Amino acid sequence: MASTFDTAGVRRLADGSAVYADRPTSLVELLRRSVERDPGATAIVDLAGDSVTYRELWDRAARVAGGLRGAGIEPGDRVAITLPNCLDWALAFWGIQLAGAVAVPVNIRLTAEEVDWLLGHAEARFAFRPGEALPDGPAGPTAAPRPDDLAAIFYTSGTTGRPKGAMTTHANFATNSENAFRLLGIPAAEGPSVSTLVSVPLFHVTGCNSQMIPILEIGGRVEILPRALDLDLFLDAVAAHRISHLVSVPAVYFALINSHRFAAADTTSVRWALYGGAPITDTMVRRIKAEFPSAKVGNGFGLTETSSLTSFLPDEESLAHPGSVGYPMPVVDLRLDAPDPRTGVGELLVRGPNVVAGYWRAPEATAATFVDGWLRTGDLARIDADGRLYIVDRSKDMINRGGENVYSVEVENALAAAPGVGEAAVVGVADEMMGEKVGAVLVPLAGQEVVVADVLADLRGRIADFKVPQFVAVRAEPLPRNPGGKIVKSQLAAAVEWGPSLW
Repeated sequence: MASTFDTAGVRRLADGSAVYADRPTSLVELLRRSVERDPGATAIVDLAGDSVTYRELWDRAARVAGGLRGAGIEPGDRVAITLPNCLDWALAFWGIQLAGAVAVPVNIRLTAEEVDWLLGHAEARFAFRPGEALPDGPAGPTAAPRPDDLAAIFYTSGTTGRPKGAMTTHANFATNSENAFRLLGIPAAEGPSVSTLVSVPLFHVTGCNSQMIPILEIGGRVEILPRALDLDLFLDAVAAHRISHLVSVPAVYFALINSHRFAAADTTSVRWALYGGAPITDTMVRRIKAEFPSAKVGNGFGLTETSSLTSFLPDEESLAHPGSVGYPMPVVDLRLDAPDPRTGVGELLVRGPNVVAGYWRAPEATAATFVDGWLRTGDLARIDADGRLYIVDRSKDMINRGGENVYSVEVENALAAAPGVGEAAVVGVADEMMGEKVGAVLVPLAGQEVVVADVLADLRGRIADFKVPQFVAVRAEPLPRNPGGKIVKSQLAAAVEWGPSLW
């Protein structure tokens, strides 16, 4: 079918892959264009501190770059950012770019040992740290990186093994920024009227690549929320600063909408309320649409390895297909490897100029993951007749129940809407006859009780009987998650003492 997005300026190369025409050659050029267009416009607002215009952002970042040069940093050197969400994070990132160095955003939820390992693996020659003044020095000549030069290394947060550093080029960033424009459908003239509230971490590709950078490219305003779950500050900023663009995970929307202040909050300025990163129920989609009546909603899907955006389900299809993550971006190609002839489910492969250059200092992982121009995502997916993408599961999370494949994400999606369930994780439980059976670990909603019989009865009306968990454990503690927010299922399964089979 025809793309649901604007495809103007998309061209195919000799190998069949697609690119956008006329993108900035680097992040340095991208920011320079915005500074020259309107230097006095507000660029970044730190809701816990200062704000800067575009000219001030450039000048202060240039002095950071000068300070880095004074500290011996040369083009191509890795420079880590271990700061929380704040204006200094942005000044550090752009200072690194103006110095021609490579930013290494660090997940500040990591332990000290994990941070030390990451800095060593990245061979970082400098680190921005909390409580320390930004390096300062004369604003010398700015770097002129080429499109294929490295701009950043984002470390993934896998559920097993050490993180891997996704080598993100200037061309990757420029492509993802254009992807963001295409899904929003923003005419160039309207760019300065757009303001985004960054409530997700800037060390993740969503906050940095798909919020800060695209909004700065179009001359909009980036407002940084210092604490993701400060719901009062979130609502105050939306109302007082007339925020037009929100991106978050479903859980944050759930918390916002159920906040005691939400009913009286002014959210009429919000034109986009976008979500992703976790399963969402059709009920939650309806609530978001109802509570943000002036906004378009949409479900985005991406990976660190795709510089953020891979696909997007637009507003007009959000209610009819809430389980889909939408259509590929205009320069992204999708393919399924070895799809099951009955279900159509296979491993998702992705090709496009947003796919990173590989993993830093990990040649074997790079060779296994980036194959013949395609990224092997490890996600099990299906694509319907109209081209919509559905993520079914991570391949390692598939449960083989006596020859029937049970995809844990599908069961978790169903459990998310079951009575009393706040969190759910589905894992395989070893069984001598079946090989594996389906087990679920549930955490109740605050102030509610999980009645297992009611949960199973609810599921039987919505998913096939062989997918309904035969083992259920209820716990009061939150599910264990790694610093990137993913459930650590190996740790969870090892800690559960399963009772008898329930059916």
